[in-house]
Parts: sequence; structure tokens; C-alpha cells
Amino acid sequence: MAAVILYGTETGTGELVADAIADVLAADYDPSIYDMAEYAAEDLDTDDFLVVVCSTYGEGELPSSALPFADELDEEKPDLTGLRFAVFGMGDSVYDDTYNRGGEIMAEKLTGLGATQVGEHFRHDASSAIKPAKAAEEWAQALPALIDQA
Repeated sequence: MAAVILYGTETGTGELVADAIADVLAADYDPSIYDMAEYAAEDLDTDDFLVVVCSTYGEGELPSSALPFADELDEEKPDLTGLRFAVFGMGDSVYDDTYNRGGEIMAEKLTGLGATQVGEHFRHDASSAIKPAKAAEEWAQALPALIDQA
């Protein structure tokens, strides 16, 4: 099973996190990494395992690079039944009500189209001392077991 990592970012941290996750998966799954701005909803394949990395921007919105993909999901409404995915969200807990909304929005869009979220929905806190790429490496250690469940 192939692993596809999609990231949505405003400042580039999402790409660094995606790279860290890919490093963990590289030995067994030959992961592909794409900016959501450059990935078409029609390319989603239920035979792949999807990893979504998404930051939160502004007042709980999706980052700019995630918007084209999210808009396409809303317009095309592909049937994603059978697609399994995991989410690594990023946000800052100083924004109580909107903390980590970007990852939550993407998860809601995917599950609303029939996909199944598996594993821990990780919520990285920019106010913590833990670097996002380091947290992603640790979180990604659990992904092989989830990928192999298919």
C-alpha cells in the first residue's frame, strides 16, 4: 500500500512536518508528498493510505495552500468510501476556540465524503517547546501499524 502525504501550510512548517513523516515511512511505504495546492481531488485513490498535515491560519481557517484542494473537494464531492487517513494538525493553543481547526476542517471534509479517519488526530501546539517536525516523527511511528491494517 502506498502512503500519500498531503500538506496545507501558510509558512512552510507543514512541508517540514510532511518531510519528517515521510522519513519515518520511507523504508516500507515509499511515500509521496504533495502540497495540497498542487494535488487534485480526483487523484485520491482508495488503495492509498492518506496522511493529512494541516496548519491553522487566521481565525481558525485553512492555510492558503490547502484552499484549492478543500474547494475542489466541496465542488466535486468525490466518493471517498474506502479511503483511510490520519491527520497531523498544527495550531497554537493561545487561540482557544480555533486551536487546530485546520486539521479538523480537513478531517471533516474527508469523512463527510466517506473516508475513514484512523489513529490519533495529533494536534501540535506552537506554544509548546516541542518542535513540530520532532512531534511528527514520534507520531508517525504508529502509522505503519495503521497502514498495514488495510
